[in-house]
Amino acid sequence: MPDLFEGLDVDDGEPVAATHMVDALTAGTLVFDDGATQVFTADGGTTYTERGRPSPGEWRVLADGQFESFWPPAYRAVYELTWVVEGGAITGLTFIERGRGDRFMGRYR
Repeated sequence: MPDLFEGLDVDDGEPVAATHMVDALTAGTLVFDDGATQVFTADGGTTYTERGRPSPGEWRVLADGQFESFWPPAYRAVYELTWVVEGGAITGLTFIERGRGDRFMGRYR
């Protein structure tokens, strides 16, 4: 668990509050079940890397539990963002794409 979450009391599946979203997304590299990785930066940049191919994008906080990603040239998606908590420790984030229901779990590396 990244140190910046010390003292944060959240449950598994709880939406990430807007006030914690930047910290949650930028806490470290997220590794997904298929081996893809994603890094978010505080300035609104993100890079998703799948099979060694990086895809740069942008993101922004919308509200509690929600953020938007933009992947040039034209793909936009809104995600519900929830905490992954295992054994009392925050270990990652779950992304659920609004409208499609696609679900991705990323664990902090």
